[in-house]
Amino acid sequence: MENQPTIDRALYKIKSMDRATMDNFVKNVYQQGYNDAQAQSIDYDNLKADLACIKGIGESRLQKIILKSTE
Repeated sequence: MENQPTIDRALYKIKSMDRATMDNFVKNVYQQGYNDAQAQSIDYDNLKADLACIKGIGESRLQKIILKSTE
């Protein structure tokens, strides 16, 4: 990840944070992770091709995996 923000020691000194500051900090971390997860998409054709290369995964098992991953 090339655009990861850098943090310094002052940011994660939890003992020095009051309740509101800590609440905002945790919400911000959660929101950043949520936004990053929403921004990524899955290419199911590539996923299926990669899984098909694994020994022991047949067509029926592959269909079950793909079906579960789209739910």
